[in-house]
Amino acid sequence: MQKTTLKLMSAALAVLLAAPAFAQEATPPAASGLSTGEPVAAATGPQLGEPYVQETFGDWALRCVNTGEENDPCHLYQLLEDEEANPVAEISIFALPAGQEASAGATIIAPLETMLQAGVVLEVDGQNARRYPFAFCGMAGCVSRIGLTTAELDQLRAGSAGRVTIVPAFSNAENPEVNLTVSLAGFTAGYRAIEALPPTEAPAE
Repeated sequence: MQKTTLKLMSAALAVLLAAPAFAQEATPPAASGLSTGEPVAAATGPQLGEPYVQETFGDWALRCVNTGEENDPCHLYQLLEDEEANPVAEISIFALPAGQEASAGATIIAPLETMLQAGVVLEVDGQNARRYPFAFCGMAGCVSRIGLTTAELDQLRAGSAGRVTIVPAFSNAENPEVNLTVSLAGFTAGYRAIEALPPTEAPAE
């Protein structure tokens, strides 16, 4: 009797141990037309057409765009914030080929809710303010393309701070304009870096 009981217990144990293996073997294949996918390696750098920061100089970033070529186009970039640290506008500065009236180019992008007729004013240390028109508006904002002379570049190099002034489309007596500080910390070293690069066109917006 005892032997019979042991045999029955052994048989039951064998069935229990075999159940998981049977369940695995009995798993149905994926339905026809469905894919279980494949692993994808994580990106190790900027994708084609994506901007990236190559180096920083004080408050300026040397920003480039991955073109897949040997020399990517680069420009100095700074995000301009209001007094409450809200991002409002952007400024980019890039070198131009020698022999032109302008030694460098600059692009200022203002919000879409900007009064275009007022243009944008750029000055350094409260002096030599100049007004520039907006060229066009797109999804990123309204764009002003500026030519900077050698004298104006020298002012940026020697200055303490610049200022960009724009007028909101819905301005009033209490808030007639928006003044944004342009930090010049690191500008001289940053511009020296882009001068060493091949000349480029205005950054694509």
